[in-house]
Amino acid sequence: MAWHGQLRLDYAREGARSVARFAHDGPLRILQSMWPEGDAVCHNVLVHPPGGLVGGDTLRVDVHAAQASHGLVTTPGASRFYRSEGEAAVQDVRIRLDAGARLEWLPLEALYYSGCRAENRLHMTLAPGAELLGWDVAALGLPQAGQPFARGSVLQHLELDGAWLERGRIAADDAHLMDGPLGLAGQRCLASLFFAAGEDLARARRDMLLEAARAVIDAQSPAVTAGATAPGPRVVVVRVLAPLVEPALQLLKAVRRAWRPLLWDLPPAEPRGWTL
Repeated sequence: MAWHGQLRLDYAREGARSVARFAHDGPLRILQSMWPEGDAVCHNVLVHPPGGLVGGDTLRVDVHAAQASHGLVTTPGASRFYRSEGEAAVQDVRIRLDAGARLEWLPLEALYYSGCRAENRLHMTLAPGAELLGWDVAALGLPQAGQPFARGSVLQHLELDGAWLERGRIAADDAHLMDGPLGLAGQRCLASLFFAAGEDLARARRDMLLEAARAVIDAQSPAVTAGATAPGPRVVVVRVLAPLVEPALQLLKAVRRAWRPLLWDLPPAEPRGWTL
């Protein structure tokens, strides 16, 4: 039986506090709101109790942040896309930020099992003055468990309305893509950290983010391949290839720690769940 789940998460500013309200249909939940760094930033954990998606499952998440609110969303563990002999499993996330709103979209990795047919989409609409710090982490197979990504496909879609679009299909049987030097070069974790804005970034601010990210990259393990670019006037992106999830996430977290004080004069705090 296929699961069809929907969740709407709304952030608003009430006095000095950012607050969250949500409604759901099906197997998606938001855990209790937390304010570990003060009232201004509302932390939430998005939970999918079934633990993974199979063919025919569809999860739709809509996040809206109203003016002057600041939300942070993470997950307690990896999202899993299991083997499918038929329909695709789809996760569709849509984020809309009003003027002056901030959101940190920080789910842990999506794990794609061999034989999956997966679609993972993230679509962002940002008003002028809105800003989003987010990432996407994809792990292909379970190489440490002897379960390589030998069959199946993954469609990834990252889009900022009118400013940035990255869309690609990873097919396990495409040897040039999976193992070629111009593709994944044998690596099985690919990740992107991005800062997106609702209007063009000032050049000095963009360059500051690039310099900070490159300093972090230069200090990382040589097993990780990474680079920082500005593919458009409203976006700065750090892209990572790694053999496993852990070194890729370590790098993304380190860049986020460097960026957060520069962007918003906030401490490099991490969600409590990451340290459990």
